[in-house]
Order: sequence, then structure tokens, then C-alpha cells
Amino acid sequence: MNMITKIDADAPAGEIRAEKAGKRWSGRHVAWAALALAIVVGVSWKYAGQPQAQAAAPVVTVGVAAPLMRQVVQWDDYVGRFAPSQTVDVRPRVSGPVTAIHFRDGDIVRQGQLLFTLDQRPFLAALAEARANVASARSGLRLAQADYARVQRLNGDEAVSASEIDTLRARLQAAQAALAAADARARTRALDVEFTLIRAPISGRVSDRKVDIGNLVSGAEGAGASLLTTINALDPIYFSFDASEALFLKSQRDHADGHGGEVEIRLQDESDYRWKGRLDFTDNGLDPRSGTIRGRAVLSNPDLFLTPGLFGNMRLSSGGKVNALLVPDEAIQSDQALKTVLVVGRDDVVAAKPVQLGPLVDGLRIIRSGLSPQDKVVVANVQAAMPGAKVATRGASIRAVAAPITPTDGAVPVASQATFER
Repeated sequence: MNMITKIDADAPAGEIRAEKAGKRWSGRHVAWAALALAIVVGVSWKYAGQPQAQAAAPVVTVGVAAPLMRQVVQWDDYVGRFAPSQTVDVRPRVSGPVTAIHFRDGDIVRQGQLLFTLDQRPFLAALAEARANVASARSGLRLAQADYARVQRLNGDEAVSASEIDTLRARLQAAQAALAAADARARTRALDVEFTLIRAPISGRVSDRKVDIGNLVSGAEGAGASLLTTINALDPIYFSFDASEALFLKSQRDHADGHGGEVEIRLQDESDYRWKGRLDFTDNGLDPRSGTIRGRAVLSNPDLFLTPGLFGNMRLSSGGKVNALLVPDEAIQSDQALKTVLVVGRDDVVAAKPVQLGPLVDGLRIIRSGLSPQDKVVVANVQAAMPGAKVATRGASIRAVAAPITPTDGAVPVASQATFER
């Protein structure tokens, strides 16, 4: 609507003549209008930029479920290496040049299999000489026996003196001893000939040869003899590991309760524990420098796949089969060193319960203490739930999710874990 305002020069001071469709406003009306306009503008400036009143916060809805109760097997984890159940350095018992090698480097050999042959000619000659000496000693013994038997028949007639009889008896005994000594020398020479055929003392995988044909090897005693090769027994095979004092004490108590002893091992490129065995040895003392104790497990290795020196992750059954409460690992909250789980009470108010945790099993965390099977644990929308707040609840479920184990590439794994009973 258009408004036309005219100022009359002849009108009294303070009076304004306004025309709109033939109407006139007085100065008082204009003043009231200006005051009203100022009040509106002031109120607008006062509340401009002020947020609108917040609406009442809605009640948060969370998913709750009772802890899952399952029977689990608890394990303690170790890292170690495979070692042969037997290892032998093959060394000659006699000296001589190598004339033949009867294996290929890295072969699987059986106990008694021929590996090396040394030159037998000097030892065969010595054996022949020893056998000749045996024949000579046996002939001397027959003569001594005949002489003694002859004087024995004449003794009754006193045709032979007692001293002569004693002499013949002594000669017979010396001939018997000479034959025994000759027999012993012959057996020694026969052993020397046998020792020129060097055979595998155990079954296993042979290393590479340390000498070639034509080399002269020494048969000195002990480590002074020439090293020809080595053999490692692989079936069964050992797994050696070091355990801390705490794990050793725990294992000892488990064994006292009749639990433990079973082991499962996985290699560095494997996702499951496929190698089964048992604990068969624990050292007789802790190493004072490291505070650890050496243990050993034994495993069957019929296809000889496992090789000494391989690293492996071993888990040792630590507590047998136990009933455990499990919740999703995402439901665990940390307050510095304190671990808590959110639960919803009968009044729909959230509360935090301190708990003691166990190992993970298929994505679920074992709760050793702090929860009861009747608790309603917040397992969904956990971040929105606050202790002391009132919430709405809906039913949820807890499911185990089997996941492959990621190889650790030699890293030390967690101290313990668990698996569901098979």
C-alpha cells in the first residue's frame, strides 16, 4: 500500500500532515508507531542467533543378551622350534681311504643301510694273519693236551715225577690261553674289516657327505675321527620351547589336577593347529639368567614333513574342559586397567560391572568372573549406552564366528587362548 507524506510549511511545529487515501495523521500517532517499531526491532535483535529450545532427548535403544555358556578347552601359547629325536655324527672306526659312497645327499636312510666303504685290503690281510695264529695256537693246545693225558695214565705207576706232571699241566694251560688270545685277535681283525663298511646307526634323513671318494679318513677315538655325515631321526620329532616361571607354575598345577599334557602346533604359514602331540619332558631347573625353563613335546611325523629347525606356535592344554561364560569382545570396555561390561537392570538402567577376562575363542571373550548367566549384557549399540542412563532394550543374540588364525611370522603370540570342545 503506497503512502504519501507531505510536510506542510504552514502547519504548527511538530505537526506532520500525512495523506493516504485522503486521511491525515497527527504527530502523536507517528510517535506511538515509532515506539512500537522500536520494541519489535529490539526484541528481534535480542533473540536473533539464540538456538531453539532443545527437544527432550529420546531414550536410547540397545540390544541385550544373556552371556553365552559353552564348554571350552583352555590353552597356553608358546613359540619354539622342532628338533630331531635323535642325531648322530657318522665317523669311521678305522682309518683308510674312501672307496665308495652308497647314498645321495639328503636321502632318507634306514638303520643298517650301507653308507661308505673304506679300503678293506689291509684289514683282510691282518685278519688272515690272525686266523693263522689261531690255527697255530690250536695245534699247540692239542699237543699240550696229548702230553698231559699221557703222563696222567703213567702217574699211578710212579713212572713220571710229580714235577713233570705239573710242568705238563702248566704247558696245557698256557696253550689254552694262547688259543684264547689268538681268537680275540682274530675277532678284532674281523671287526676292523666290518668297520670298513660304514652303516647308518639310526633311521632318518642323512645330511650331505663331508668327504668324497679317495679321501683318507681317520679312525681316531671320539671327536678326533673324521666326520663323514650326520643323520637326524625325524619320526618321532621333538618340539623344544622355553616357558616363563608363571606359565611353568600354572602348568605344574594343571598337571597336579590331572589336566594338561596335550599339545597342538601350527607352522608359520598355517592357519590351524594340525600337528598333535604330547608334552614328554620338562628340564630340572630354571635358567637363572633368563628365568625360563626348557620344555619338550614329542610328535608323530610319519611322512617326515617336519624338519628340525622349523619355528612353530604351540598351545598346551592348560585346564581341561570347563564351562565358561562368553560375550562379544566388542562388549568389553576399558577404564584404565579395569575391564567392565555394561548390563541393564530390571529398572532399565545401565550399570557397569567389573569383570576378569579370559582368552578369545572364535570372536568371543571368556569372562572368568564378574558376570552371572542371568545378566542382560549390552551387546548392540554399546557406544550409545552410558552407565546410569535409562535405556530401551531389544533382544539380541551372541554367536561365535570362527575365523582363521593369522600367521604371526615369528611374533610371540598371546599368553593363552581357548577353543570350543570338539
